[in-house]
Amino acid sequence: MKYTTLPNTDIKISKICLGTMTFGQQNTEAEGHAQMDYALEKGVNFFDTAEMYSVPGRKETYGSTEKIIGTWFKKSGKREEIVLASKIAGPNPGLSYIRENMDFSPESIALSLDKSLTRLQTDYIDLYQLHWPERKANFFGQRGFKVQHDVWEDNVHSVLETLEGFIKQGKIKHIGLSNETPWGIMRFLEESKYQNLPKIKTVQNPYSLLNRTFEIGSAEVCMRENVGLLAYSPMAFGILSGKFLNGESHPNSRIKLFPQFARYNSAQCAEATKLYQEVAHKNGMTLTEMALAFVNQQAFVTSTIIGATTMEQLKENIATIDIVLSDKILKEIDAVQAVIPDPAP
Repeated sequence: MKYTTLPNTDIKISKICLGTMTFGQQNTEAEGHAQMDYALEKGVNFFDTAEMYSVPGRKETYGSTEKIIGTWFKKSGKREEIVLASKIAGPNPGLSYIRENMDFSPESIALSLDKSLTRLQTDYIDLYQLHWPERKANFFGQRGFKVQHDVWEDNVHSVLETLEGFIKQGKIKHIGLSNETPWGIMRFLEESKYQNLPKIKTVQNPYSLLNRTFEIGSAEVCMRENVGLLAYSPMAFGILSGKFLNGESHPNSRIKLFPQFARYNSAQCAEATKLYQEVAHKNGMTLTEMALAFVNQQAFVTSTIIGATTMEQLKENIATIDIVLSDKILKEIDAVQAVIPDPAP
């Protein structure tokens, strides 16, 4: 395994992070425990979850992923070996079962944090993230900002003050954002800098061969401000395994089980995936190996969040940490991006 540190800290984390959103829906508790055992054995010491998981969010499975991680902590006794990240859900009408007010008010943060700690069977969370903005700014499947009616009033100072209180209590160590825009990242950084409040350490956004929109504005922000990207969906819901190119149905895949997640399911994604697979095979790799290696070696990526429903997938994904793409291969990848740029916004 390769390691880095959580930006602006001395916390050592693996360059591959175990994503857990399948635990409790696509994976049983026993399978989740087996994945965590294997990941730790291979040097992965960084796990990511969220209060709303498993995915897709449903009232019946809300909190199930954190509960499975919690029972693993209790059974294994290895809480201190893991750097644990979780998230508080922001406004989403479909998740109103989580709490009455889906905002980042002091009361909502306190309620969500305490419930997460209980489910996780731990006293603290190493990295606590705001799952998506309260303001209307960033939606799946949308490439750029669209002007729309928004009643949000800037509460960044209050949010950071509230999180600072929980840092002082020891319930969280560090903070981050998720599904954020360049403006949102800079707004939090600005407030922390000029008001002496905790600085965000990371942002968790999608990044893959099929979605490199992070490079447009956020990558420069992260590089210059020392904020790390936790890249999620590096395999684009399994599309970048190439398994859908031969016409097989794969009924248990995420794309087939959850057709509402259609951002990776377009004709443009299929065409780009075919071209990327040709590049990979020409250079003696599987598409999975090339797709994950590409994300792993980006300078602005702190850790790549992988997710798997089978142990075979997990083993292949973790093994990609040893692959380094040459400048020649990177140029070939960029040539495909130039023809079909970011087909999955």
